[in-house]
Amino acid sequence: MRWNIPNILTTFRMLAAPAVVLVFLFFQRPVADWLAMILFIGAAFTDYLDGYLARKWNQVSNFGRMLDPIADKAMVVLAFLVIGSLFGLNPLIMVPAILILLREVFVSGLREFLGDKAGELQVTKLAKFKTAAQMISVSILFSYGIFEHNFGASTIGMDGQLVGAILDGTEEDVVGLKLKYNLMYLSYWGGIAFLWVAGALTFITGMDYLRKAMPYLRGAA
Repeated sequence: MRWNIPNILTTFRMLAAPAVVLVFLFFQRPVADWLAMILFIGAAFTDYLDGYLARKWNQVSNFGRMLDPIADKAMVVLAFLVIGSLFGLNPLIMVPAILILLREVFVSGLREFLGDKAGELQVTKLAKFKTAAQMISVSILFSYGIFEHNFGASTIGMDGQLVGAILDGTEEDVVGLKLKYNLMYLSYWGGIAFLWVAGALTFITGMDYLRKAMPYLRGAA
């Protein structure tokens, strides 16, 4: 195997996936939150860049084709592991996350079963939109973890700090704290909204893959 930039980017994504988890073992929050978010965003960007460069520079390789889907799935599984630990068993997050993970396992099983006929399950534009929504949702939810830890708020809504500023603080204190909570609301609900969009697209694309695979599953081809 010859090392080139696309393969290096794919390998970085593969290594970044477990690193998103490990930073919480070796660093205190909020440093761990920042590192996890930066690693995930960087890895998500390489998901597009490595394939683009490989095609543009005619550097498509068997190593890249093998590692790319593994790195993608590792990113998804390990990122949701971290999100689950940060948010607990929040049904607004866990339901679409479980759907996404089941779909990843299901499609991987279909591709393995089809073998050399797996080309029938080409990645569609809708599947790419699903991946984009998924990456955006995880990145935004990581940013909520930063807000939550930096500002000492454990729940969405007003806490004693904001109430005290309204009662005793200056107008600047109130404006600053309101901005803080607006950003927290945006990161929390924005991340969940994108996650549910990804979950819906996951179901649609999963059904599409199943439809394409049905002739082979029935033994008709």
